[in-house]
Amino acid sequence: MNLGEPRNLIDGKLVNSSSGAVFENINPATEELIGVCADATRDDLDQAIAGARRAFDTTDWSLDAAFRKKCLLQFYEALKEATDELREVLIAEAGAPRLLTHGVQLVTYIEAMPYWANLAVDFDYETQMTDIEFMGQPQRRLMRREAVGVVGAITPWNFPVYLNLCKLAPALAAGNSVVLKPAPDTPWSATVLGRLIAEKTDIPAGVVNVVASSDHQLGAILSEDPRVDLVTFTGSTATGRRVMQSASSTLKKVFLELGGKSASIVLDDIEVEKIAPMLATVCTHAGQGCALQTRLLLARSQYEKGIEQMKVAFENFPYGDPNDPSKLQGPQVSKLQQERVLAYIEKGKAEGARLITGGGVPSHLPKGYYVEPTIFADVDPDSTIAQEEIFGPVLCIIPYDDDDDAIRIANNSLYGLSGAVSGRDEARALSVARRIRTGTIGVNGGQWFSVDTPFGGYKQSGLGRENGRLGFEEYLETKVMALPAAR
Repeated sequence: MNLGEPRNLIDGKLVNSSSGAVFENINPATEELIGVCADATRDDLDQAIAGARRAFDTTDWSLDAAFRKKCLLQFYEALKEATDELREVLIAEAGAPRLLTHGVQLVTYIEAMPYWANLAVDFDYETQMTDIEFMGQPQRRLMRREAVGVVGAITPWNFPVYLNLCKLAPALAAGNSVVLKPAPDTPWSATVLGRLIAEKTDIPAGVVNVVASSDHQLGAILSEDPRVDLVTFTGSTATGRRVMQSASSTLKKVFLELGGKSASIVLDDIEVEKIAPMLATVCTHAGQGCALQTRLLLARSQYEKGIEQMKVAFENFPYGDPNDPSKLQGPQVSKLQQERVLAYIEKGKAEGARLITGGGVPSHLPKGYYVEPTIFADVDPDSTIAQEEIFGPVLCIIPYDDDDDAIRIANNSLYGLSGAVSGRDEARALSVARRIRTGTIGVNGGQWFSVDTPFGGYKQSGLGRENGRLGFEEYLETKVMALPAAR
């Protein structure tokens, strides 16, 4: 099996960089080179934007929903055929555990593609509003939803195939053209999609462009360009602020899915022991997930016992080689990310938190960017490790006095992406969940994730929603048309 795709897709052609430059793709589990990718230049990005603009303005892509459905179903079939290749790409370049590629990392969203293909034709783009009277004359009004235009999509490295598809699919279904700028840590998770689109679908040239580059400034340039009508970005809140600032010069629409510091509240009527394995899944994919519950709030009445139960769960959490199907935690995606997580652990120690387990690089994994599953207890709710997104396998345990105190601590964050509440009394647990300022929340292990679930956050966790009909509508403009009505 050939692994990966070194070329970018620009205006319908699979091409190398105009400069001839490439950048390395490193396996984070082995620290070895797995290949290279074309290192797109600013001129390449300019050509991609021009192609997307031309495709939107001069073809009937935005007007022919049936054709869009056909093309998206072709893409779906191509993705199914390429599933094995994409799985190996994800494991090799993202350090994604093999087990997760059979779910949310890969298969879950491939199987979601028909949802978008069908929505392309099933959505009611034009609706009749109620008639009104203006200066004595009856008026008929129509509300029309139309594609925004050229979409600039900037994606991260943690769930790269999923995040590339969950921007491409609804944007295309709604009739837009797209310039996709993936993270340089995981370029093939985007460039393989470009190859499939170019070789396996009838999507017109320029409708999809994939521009992989080691130049982080290309994201800012894409955000600033007046030919781009909407920018959608998934990543850190700090970078999201910069994307929003860059987009402000042209007042383009901005759609952001940003960071999280989600809290899991365990009420005092349930034993931590019963749910400790579920709570330990914060280590899944090395903690590199924005919606993971990285703060655990325990009632003082079961605090020390709960800490011991979590220690057992963390010390038995399966981590190591992502090729091993029994492992749920692989490496951090890069040496830089490993060092960043370890620096936060040192910060936690310096701020007085109690290190329960982990805290370093595992001695049995000398190669790869691994971090031990780590627990801190006695964490000050205002401390750095309780407030900032670490993006590693690090859990902060915080005590609380009563339900009101737990809610106060959970809401003491600039983020509001996700969360969880566990308790024997479902009505009480739901009451607590309703008071948490967050975009998604699970109660007693309930799972909200699905292609039709609008995902996003409150506060500085982002703007807008991804997935579902609300996510589809992010890629549409609204037009109202009026004409005289017959009496």
